[in-house]
Amino acid sequence: MAKEYRTIQEVAGPLMLVQGVENVTYDEIGEIQLANGETRRCKVLEIDGSNALVQLYESATGINLSNSKVRFLGHSQELGVSGDMLGRVFDGLGRPIDDGPEILPEQRRDINGLAMNPAARNYPSEFIQTGISAIDGLNTLVRGQKLPIFSASGLPHAQLGAQIARQARVRGTDENFAVVFGAMGITFEESNFFVESFRETGAIDRTVLFMNLANDPAVERIATPRMALTAAEYLAFEKEMHVLVILTDITNYADALREVSAARKEVPGRRGYPGYLYTDLATMYERAGRQKGKKGSITLIPILTMPEDDKTHPIPDLTGYITEGQIILSRELYRKGVTPPIDVLPSLSRLKDKGIGEGKTRADHSNTMNQLFAAYARGKEAKELMVILGEAALSEVDLIYAKFADAFEQEYVSQGYDTNRSIEETLDIGWKLLNILPRTELKRIDEKYLDMYYGKS
Repeated sequence: MAKEYRTIQEVAGPLMLVQGVENVTYDEIGEIQLANGETRRCKVLEIDGSNALVQLYESATGINLSNSKVRFLGHSQELGVSGDMLGRVFDGLGRPIDDGPEILPEQRRDINGLAMNPAARNYPSEFIQTGISAIDGLNTLVRGQKLPIFSASGLPHAQLGAQIARQARVRGTDENFAVVFGAMGITFEESNFFVESFRETGAIDRTVLFMNLANDPAVERIATPRMALTAAEYLAFEKEMHVLVILTDITNYADALREVSAARKEVPGRRGYPGYLYTDLATMYERAGRQKGKKGSITLIPILTMPEDDKTHPIPDLTGYITEGQIILSRELYRKGVTPPIDVLPSLSRLKDKGIGEGKTRADHSNTMNQLFAAYARGKEAKELMVILGEAALSEVDLIYAKFADAFEQEYVSQGYDTNRSIEETLDIGWKLLNILPRTELKRIDEKYLDMYYGKS
């Protein structure tokens, strides 16, 4: 039986000091029993001799110092995992909120998990089809990769995240595929949008959702992504499933971390975020990947809104260091009505070469991808020149490139949130657009592919 303490000394905001504790450890979970019998949860943040500084999961209202009791449970936060989690909706602490029954756990797992040992990793090399041309064709997602989406406030990252979760699949029908969706600090409307979006399309049957709302406590927000990754690790490495984890919004997570850090009076780092933000993000992101000897895999798409649209802000900056590329959403394309507004030129998937080509997508993929990038970049330059010098100053070829850039945005990038394109459709649309350009301009494509596809669509 855990020992009970009636030695609460003070409560300040989300923090509480308990004196005279024995054998209590960092990160341990505790329960506070109020005089009226109500139970609240807390977590140990700091141990100094026999003093424990704990963080409250719920509000401090009603905690009476003299007649409230605390007992520590002897373990850090755990999640009960089971194959029955698929199709269910949980709150940020892993409690069901979809009116379904409690989960009967097959295992209880510490949510802090462990980053994957680099020596035990398998290199990501298999293509995941998201059904979105700007990702599949140009910034290909590979199984086991960490590919964040950099968005900004007001841009439709929620719709894009939901679309990827609904449409993503591993090619080949015998693969067990699941999606774990973790949302942090979102509004009730957004939460409702995700749940309904998955229910309507039937995607919820292979999805586990963890929803932490904006009015939930900050400390719960810190637990939510770890809950999601713990569920993903179980499905991937115990149930041999290929799991896609989507976490939104990492900015809300980092803000919660900053709030807790400030309450502990830690020395702030860049922009007031704690100095260990990099380490903290890495302990989450590095849980994704493929393990040697295991069939399953975890592919991670963290979504974050860049404060003030600033790529150099600590959150996108550090995320970019840890992950393998980024998909960037553009306000300019959004204003033009391009959906999803993915800006393909600054976006990057560092592993795209590993997941494309013969036997994975199609032999001409690499050539057409390079040619589309080059042509779109030149077309955008031509359009900028047109603004400065006027249309008359452009050569005939430049005008063709400018026309190509417009067609590329409207037909290739813009596909709406309900269109699910196969990789073959995406590659065919690419060829259709390349037909706008004279054959002599297609210098990045092998002659044999030009003979096969140019002028055919």
